[in-house]
Amino acid sequence: MFKKVSVLLAALALISGCGHISGGVAPSNVPLAPDSYKILGSVRGDTCVYNLLGLIPVTPGNETKNALADALNQKPGTIALINVTADTYSQYFIIFSRMCTQVDGIAVGPK
Repeated sequence: MFKKVSVLLAALALISGCGHISGGVAPSNVPLAPDSYKILGSVRGDTCVYNLLGLIPVTPGNETKNALADALNQKPGTIALINVTADTYSQYFIIFSRMCTQVDGIAVGPK
């Protein structure tokens, strides 16, 4: 019985997994003049797409522009992000998978 359970767990481990891919870094998402803004705080936006069996999409999503829009809407008065990073990660399970894009940055507003 132990051998069967071990083989089953090993098989499940082989067909599931995750990965993380660095997308990029930028000083800001729009050009900003020095000393023309005030810092509002750190923000994170994300968007994901979910797939059945790793192939059939069941939700729209996973576009960087949507993750950026989500980050910009985290703090009221935000006009831009500085110290922007974008990452993509994926998770694969037996029945479903998801791929997500995250945008992190510091929200800034007008001075």
